[in-house]
Amino acid sequence: MSRLSSSSYTFPLWTLILCSAFLITPVQGEVVVIGSNLPIIASPGDDVILPCHLAPTFDVQGLTVEWSKPDLKPDPSDRLSRVEYVHLYRDRQEVPDMKMASYFRRTELFMDDMKHGNISLKILNVSEEDNGRYRCFIPKLRSRVKAAVVELVVDPNVAKTSTMAPLHPRNFPTPDPQDTTQRHGENTVQLFSASSLFGVLCICGDLLVFSTSAGRSRVPVVVIVVTLLLVLTLAGFAAYFSRIFQKLKVRNKQTNTNMFFLLVPLD
Repeated sequence: MSRLSSSSYTFPLWTLILCSAFLITPVQGEVVVIGSNLPIIASPGDDVILPCHLAPTFDVQGLTVEWSKPDLKPDPSDRLSRVEYVHLYRDRQEVPDMKMASYFRRTELFMDDMKHGNISLKILNVSEEDNGRYRCFIPKLRSRVKAAVVELVVDPNVAKTSTMAPLHPRNFPTPDPQDTTQRHGENTVQLFSASSLFGVLCICGDLLVFSTSAGRSRVPVVVIVVTLLLVLTLAGFAAYFSRIFQKLKVRNKQTNTNMFFLLVPLD
């Protein structure tokens, strides 16, 4: 009888410990791909940089990096057609054979900085045909956020410009993943909320098993239900205020970020 009683105490204890790990596991430390939440504005003939990097710093030299235009779709009437890349990096080198002809010899990555997580794309001599959204994607990155989208606007009405902020990507700001876009902040909140919910459900289920083990009630079921509702309510409030906080931080950063990405007229 003593052995049965001991096991009934041990099982809930270990289950409680394991489930609590989900509740307190941080999501914020995950490596994510970050682009720019502001469009890159240029005039025809300019050289531009589409900023994209990983945070925290992560060496991507051994990974595949894809730059493409997500709004371009394969021809549905041609089964053999495929969407070609603006720039493809694989096996530590560029793969020009799968590149769009219009970008031939016009794009490059900052190879020396890829070990620091920089996958920004430089495009030479842009034209109005280059307008649109660009997607940087690392397919084999072990992350929930493997891609980011950057918009390029080439406007002939913009005065001829030069990049006063040097093209070297180290001069670009490196914001925290949660500060870069509202979407990334919301993803973090959602992931944390889901993890917390799973942990809470495990803990409450464990308490229920613990309360009914050995044939008698130790913890009233109503206490478990009330505890669950209370924790879920607090988690909901935390998620809501976290989203509001993210929006405010993004708005405050937009002005400063513009200083790095807008092009300055020539003298």
